Amino acid sequence: MSPKLPKIIGHRGCAAYAPENTLEGLHTAADMGIEWVEFDVTLTKDQIPVLFHDDTLERTTNGSGPIAEATYEDIRQLEAGSWFGDSFAGIKIPTLEEAIDVLIERELGLILEIKQTPDSEKETAEVILDQLSRTWDDHERIRITSYSHLSLETALDMAADWPRGVVIGYHCTGKWLEAVEKGELPEDWEAVADYLQLSSLSIDSNLCTPEQVVEIKETGRTVMAYTINDSDQARVLQGMGVDSFFSDAPDVVKDGLLTVH
Repeated sequence: MSPKLPKIIGHRGCAAYAPENTLEGLHTAADMGIEWVEFDVTLTKDQIPVLFHDDTLERTTNGSGPIAEATYEDIRQLEAGSWFGDSFAGIKIPTLEEAIDVLIERELGLILEIKQTPDSEKETAEVILDQLSRTWDDHERIRITSYSHLSLETALDMAADWPRGVVIGYHCTGKWLEAVEKGELPEDWEAVADYLQLSSLSIDSNLCTPEQVVEIKETGRTVMAYTINDSDQARVLQGMGVDSFFSDAPDVVKDGLLTVH
């Protein structure tokens, strides 16, 4: 039985109020009373798990090029806050280990999204999960998610007692992307979910329909939607039966929901 998730989950920490995927974002979420956060984890060239979303460095740092081609030492030289605001100038891309220390200190639950590096979905998941297993032992306050079915299969093999969830959106590939572009759930979603023993599906909020929510929830799984920063949209999705909301601005969503558990 998977632990019950809170209604609102801080997206990439608390990305409306602090730079995404940073320790400052985690502290900001905790200061706002958020119980769980989500962040993305990928690998450097020398296989150090770090919090980072994009394939390349340009958007959120003063670096450039693919993060998969940068060593950890390269990453530590970068600045990852001034793009967001002058008050955050000088902050760094954190390692997974550093982030876990903050989560434990602030008593935050975690949705960890594995961001697979090209052609290494299994290896990426193995390194991240190995690191996580050595620093995190609270199985009631974690969920492993990914677009990558292979990464989730690796998570099932390595840490079967940690709940898992698949992400559905425009980063899907193959037949799953074809279904997404038609506004449908993939035909084999339930078979995949059964095989991977998934507890939840995270759906792009712009693709979410009442029919999809009903279909998923009839299998006993949790429906999570991302990224909701508008109170009206939150209420619409709540009316569909969406269980949890990823939000950059969790205070806005909290004020918009009819009830918060």
